[in-house]
Amino acid sequence: MLYRLLARPLVALICVLSMPAAMAEMACERMVATGQPDYPPFLWRDPQNPKRLIGAQADLLAHLGKELGIRIDVVYSSSKTKAESEVSSGRVDLLAGASITPQDLEHLDIVYPALFQQADVVWVRNILSFPYIEWADLRERRGASVGMDFSPAFKAYASENLSLEQGANLAQLFDKLMAGELDYVVAEREPGQLLANSKGLAKDLLALSPPIESTGLHLAISHNSACNTPWLRGQLAKKMTELAATELPQAWLEQNYILWQQHVLQAASTTDSPSNQ
Repeated sequence: MLYRLLARPLVALICVLSMPAAMAEMACERMVATGQPDYPPFLWRDPQNPKRLIGAQADLLAHLGKELGIRIDVVYSSSKTKAESEVSSGRVDLLAGASITPQDLEHLDIVYPALFQQADVVWVRNILSFPYIEWADLRERRGASVGMDFSPAFKAYASENLSLEQGANLAQLFDKLMAGELDYVVAEREPGQLLANSKGLAKDLLALSPPIESTGLHLAISHNSACNTPWLRGQLAKKMTELAATELPQAWLEQNYILWQQHVLQAASTTDSPSNQ
């Protein structure tokens, strides 16, 4: 009898002491995310609400938030560098679409797997035969890219073996490619496809496989986020793994291809309207 009398308060005390830890795991009801603001179809500024970002990454975060019962707002940051700084400091909880470097691990927890890829591919005119399997197939051909934001391995190979000029922007390089002044252009697959579509070149330009190189666009949580708990990291990894086995990521990409093109057309019609002449 004495044991039972002593045990009941002890059990009650243990339950009370364990409640704050359990509640802390579930206390996060709202998170803020950001990312590169000019990166369609993954993320771009919402024309209807310039303070937020939309795109495939935003759709992913909305899905995760619904699954976990957490409101996730995807806010605009002025640049990729600014977005990374905001998340590093903890002012923003999540970074969407992060291509990870070892230095990032000092202030970010990375969620695996990545559902989207940053794939740099070889773009060519669709009317020409262009055998391509590996980097060596680009030798003796005239190529171009916007900058050299590639891996050290490809930078070194290109410097020693390729004729790869640097262009001001991708639109100009696609024009030179169509004019026969270039044999190929190295550019990201998804943004390149959007540009080709907007220029009416969807059937004239072809992205070859395999990519020059490909890196995952990860979801990352700030070490300084109040919401960064083992429970949340585990749940995000679980949900992302489940999503990787579905067609949802590709569907989000395709939906945002269409949405971006609609926004481009709307912006063009607004610019060309009589009130703006």
